[in-house]
Amino acid sequence: MHRGLRVVAGLLLGFATALVDLFVVVFTRKAAVAVAGLERRRLRAFLGIDSAEPTREQAVRYLAVRSAVGLFGGFVLAWLFYGLAMAVIVAYRLVMGGPRSGLDPSDGWAAFLWTGAIGVVLLYIEVQGIIGVVALEGKVARRWLGPSEAELLRLRIDELAASRAGIVAAVDAERRRIERDLHDGVQQRLVALGMLLGRARRNPDHADALLAQAHEESRHVLEDLREVAWRVYPAALDSSGLVEALEAVADRSAIPVRIRCAPLTAAPQVETAVYFVVCEAVTNAAKHSGATMIGVDVTEEEGAVRVRIADDGVGGADPAGGGLAGLSRRVLALDGAFDVTSPAGGPTVITAEVPCG
Repeated sequence: MHRGLRVVAGLLLGFATALVDLFVVVFTRKAAVAVAGLERRRLRAFLGIDSAEPTREQAVRYLAVRSAVGLFGGFVLAWLFYGLAMAVIVAYRLVMGGPRSGLDPSDGWAAFLWTGAIGVVLLYIEVQGIIGVVALEGKVARRWLGPSEAELLRLRIDELAASRAGIVAAVDAERRRIERDLHDGVQQRLVALGMLLGRARRNPDHADALLAQAHEESRHVLEDLREVAWRVYPAALDSSGLVEALEAVADRSAIPVRIRCAPLTAAPQVETAVYFVVCEAVTNAAKHSGATMIGVDVTEEEGAVRVRIADDGVGGADPAGGGLAGLSRRVLALDGAFDVTSPAGGPTVITAEVPCG
């Protein structure tokens, strides 16, 4: 209730200042910054809208547009007050039995209830109109004045908090994946290797065959360990660079992958993020897309690295799925942008943009 009264008071004051805004725009633009400052204080105090301090040119443009919004808000409020006044008059005539107007007691309560229902609908429309005017005030202020430093800081804090939560979730998911890979792959093979060696000791007559099996099993253990280590962090990024690491991803893929990667000047953490985006996207496409070709393009433009991975598969990839959601968190943690387009029937296109810094 208090909030509603404050909003109505703010719009009433805005209607009163709309004529002043128009006068300043037409006759005395030197006062535009001061008048815009008054409007900013009104918006902050009554409507909870914060904005930046403008230059004179920005203030003139803002006042020119805001004057129209203020007059429109006054028109909406005029209808609200007119409706409330009519409701009071109708209720008074009904209760007090005043002059016949089609709504006194002799006409019965049906007419009164019908009129009351119409009044409730109109009141709802008026409330929505007031909400719309408040939203319009905010849009005009943000468009012509811009958000204040305090609001930008709040937005940045919210963004960093979300990013931090995403990093924690991504690290936890990565740890669980490593544990699962070690438990389901390496550990099982080591158990099998131990059993083969134990059988070889207990059965000297079959030791040669069992040792050959153990040797083969040890080779698989090493392959699994390399796979786990590669997915944790590819050593090729440090020794050979991003291009070589991406080409290794293409070589290991079950689906043909075309890599086009321009030389980058980005920081190591950016190259690492790019690598994992490509690696996870290629792995997902190989598992789920049914594609016959995957294209990867990595370029550096205007201080940002842009990655595009496209396949000709069946589409339907879920951006909220575990793998893609993890990639999104990894990119957003570096103040980047991540997008997935995957309509049913394909193609699937994954794009990521990460600042070079």
